[in-house]
Amino acid sequence: MTLNDLKARLDLYEKLMRLDKPIGILLLLWPTLWGLSIACGKQPQWKIIWIFILGTTLMRSAGCVVNDYADQEFDKHVERTRDRPMAAGKVGKREALLLAGGMALCAFLLILPLNRLTLWMSVPALALAISYPYTKRFLPIPQAYLGIAFSFGIPMAFAAVLGKVPLLAWELLAANLFWVVGYDTAYAMVDKPDDLKIGIKTSAITFGRFDAAAVIACYAIFIVAMAAIGWAQKTGSFWYLGLAAASLLMALQYEPVMSRDRQKCFRAFLANNHIGAVVFVGIALDSYFHPMSLLQP
Repeated sequence: MTLNDLKARLDLYEKLMRLDKPIGILLLLWPTLWGLSIACGKQPQWKIIWIFILGTTLMRSAGCVVNDYADQEFDKHVERTRDRPMAAGKVGKREALLLAGGMALCAFLLILPLNRLTLWMSVPALALAISYPYTKRFLPIPQAYLGIAFSFGIPMAFAAVLGKVPLLAWELLAANLFWVVGYDTAYAMVDKPDDLKIGIKTSAITFGRFDAAAVIACYAIFIVAMAAIGWAQKTGSFWYLGLAAASLLMALQYEPVMSRDRQKCFRAFLANNHIGAVVFVGIALDSYFHPMSLLQP
């Protein structure tokens, strides 16, 4: 294999892992960082934080490979995905599985220095990542399943820092699930005409003519749930300022999503990176100045 052949292969792997489109990594990472910020409080544990950042990148990349492995026959018939490496026949099945397995193994090796609870929780986290692509065959709202998978970094973060998973972690997971369903429904609206033709299930199809309203409703539930969590935990003003900024950014998505224009819906989906970021800034500042008493039994 020549140097040019190797470079071309690595370029294919980059596309297969979506490293050229890091939005999925960021949307998975922000909630994890929320959990780490709350659990760490005033004393960030940088070793754990970097383990989660690298682990999130590896697992999201592995999940993308598994997704394309599962959906390669579907992807051939979808305008946005027909040129993906597996759909285009440029990467074989065995090759893809070896790549995904290698990344999952690296992610597991990364968390070996963490406590036993975190190691055990990595098992359902991996199961969620592997099984999600197949839920589009039978679940009417597979985005809800994705919501659990994309939120599981929250309880894992608490487990890694505190050695336990308090009720707060599961409350944050439930709140975040609605954000995921909201933005991934906007994403599903981009492919809705193609998905109807090939017969896979998505929330955009299940919600029908209420798809855009469902996006906005899920966003609203997320904000209300996060505000309720803040009130119950007696958080400071930074928590609510972050949510206020997120609410404004979500409101700006109203027109693009309601238009159902495919390009506008896709841009609305991408804009959720900024929502995750402002919520993180609010939580991080609040956790530093008003740390919660999570270490108490």
